[in-house]
Amino acid sequence: MLLPEAFMRRVSRDLGEAEGRALCEALDTPSPVAVRLHPTKAGAACAPPHELAAGLPALSFDRPIPWSPQGWYLTERPSFTFDTDFHAGAYYVQEPSSQFVCHLLRHVETRGARILDMCAAPGGKTTLYASMVGADGLVVANEIDRRRAAVLADNVRKWGLGNVAVTVCEPRALGDCETWFDAVAVDAPCSGEGMFRKDPDARTEWSEAGVHLCARRQDEILRAAWQALRPGGTLIYSTCTFNREENEGSLERMLAWAVDEAEPSDEVPVDAAWGIVCGEVGPFRTYRFYPHRACGEGFFAAAARKAGAAAGTRPHRMPKSKARRSAVVPADRMATAEAARWLLEPERMKFVMAGDTLYAWFGPQAETVRMLSERVPVIYSGIALGQLFKGRLKPDPALAFSTELNRAALPIAELDEVQALRYLRRQEVEAAAFVEGVNLVCARGRALGFAKRIGARVNNSYPASLRIVADWRETASERCR
Repeated sequence: MLLPEAFMRRVSRDLGEAEGRALCEALDTPSPVAVRLHPTKAGAACAPPHELAAGLPALSFDRPIPWSPQGWYLTERPSFTFDTDFHAGAYYVQEPSSQFVCHLLRHVETRGARILDMCAAPGGKTTLYASMVGADGLVVANEIDRRRAAVLADNVRKWGLGNVAVTVCEPRALGDCETWFDAVAVDAPCSGEGMFRKDPDARTEWSEAGVHLCARRQDEILRAAWQALRPGGTLIYSTCTFNREENEGSLERMLAWAVDEAEPSDEVPVDAAWGIVCGEVGPFRTYRFYPHRACGEGFFAAAARKAGAAAGTRPHRMPKSKARRSAVVPADRMATAEAARWLLEPERMKFVMAGDTLYAWFGPQAETVRMLSERVPVIYSGIALGQLFKGRLKPDPALAFSTELNRAALPIAELDEVQALRYLRRQEVEAAAFVEGVNLVCARGRALGFAKRIGARVNNSYPASLRIVADWRETASERCR
């Protein structure tokens, strides 16, 4: 698939003929393959390659991504679909350049922070921020499209840290949560030029009119993001496109109305060997990834700080929008007692009911999640524990992925690869590995979900939205290459 002619003319004009030609040639070369490891499920993220290879045998590790503490390049692309560790959330398949956002926050105190991921689907950066803020922090991950938000929620559940609230609303609704957030990340919808190498459809869908349309949308999102950010907080703006209108131009248009409200963020070290082109737009520090220079896809990122308060202070201003009647109520004593036995440290949790589902929220951010749920639609938050029947918990699939699950609460069925993949396809599995009643299903010691043995039959409880639908026979040869 040829590159759009208008695109090639523009990069040649913007970068010079030789540099523009090098970029276009790079867009016709294979993309690097990379993953980001889960901070606990994958084992020690800083372990040497031979230990990681033993713990994650489907992956062939090449070298670490220098700007991402848990990021690794792979020597080849495995069949992630048929790797049980992928389904257990032991790692996230994430493009190397996009992992740079964690580097931009290296001088920010993220533990215990509130971070708003304004345009969050499918969840790569959301799960990255969740790993950074810890159990005392909160990530609010927003996606305006409900279908994409469902995918986002699935990835948040699989990551299993329990410190994310997934919302579905217009950015301006979150802007009304004025000065709530210590950091706001805008991974803006864009024309996708940086994906030309990875996604052939991005080439056919691109147009100059689309560039202008995206730029106008980005201006609206940035205004809402700035309003939601507390004084002293950090704004991160990023796109996966090359053109100036959606990158530096968006920042310049923002600064025209933000005037003197922005100040430079702390400078982060960038090794010249990384191939990142650094720059400035007013107080914003900018970082460009070109695939002929850096080992990653096309990407643009920028960071600045909101002036007005010392870092580390957090004004608690209530949102301006009128609160709705909450659909969340505190769990009663019986429900709390039953929930407590399923978690490692229940004393850290607040237990609530939303409809017929019991949830656990980490105590430090429980009030924030409650107030948020009164103002915008929250489709997932904390840890979904399950439903109560006659005082006993029927566990939700999300609980299996949770790092807070107390495995002593139920028996464990350890499956071999063949049976585990049958389970992930929601097919029948052999009963021999299960005891009567509800079991935690594991492969290589990592949890995949729940199943219930009733006599000689096993009821498969794996979520339909996550099941493997690809045909093993169609991809078996690929897995062997």
